[in-house]
Amino acid sequence: MFIDNDFVKRMKAQYPPGTRIRLDSMGDDPHPIKPGTKGTVKLVDDIGTVHCDFDNGRHLGLVPGVDSFHVIAERNRADRDGR
Repeated sequence: MFIDNDFVKRMKAQYPPGTRIRLDSMGDDPHPIKPGTKGTVKLVDDIGTVHCDFDNGRHLGLVPGVDSFHVIAERNRADRDGR
């Protein structure tokens, strides 16, 4: 298996731990997570899989190019609470 180290470096830079993402769609997972579900990136492994803890309690690795997801900017708690 060929691993593109530059791709892995880009993924790690784009999705550091703590990054909030929203799932757009999943490839052919037999138990897919619902589109629109938000999650928090735990890590990007050495082959570029983005491992996330989803808000619905699921934990899953997303495969770029197979699964579709994007970074979301969440307002901080003070902004949400109107402070």
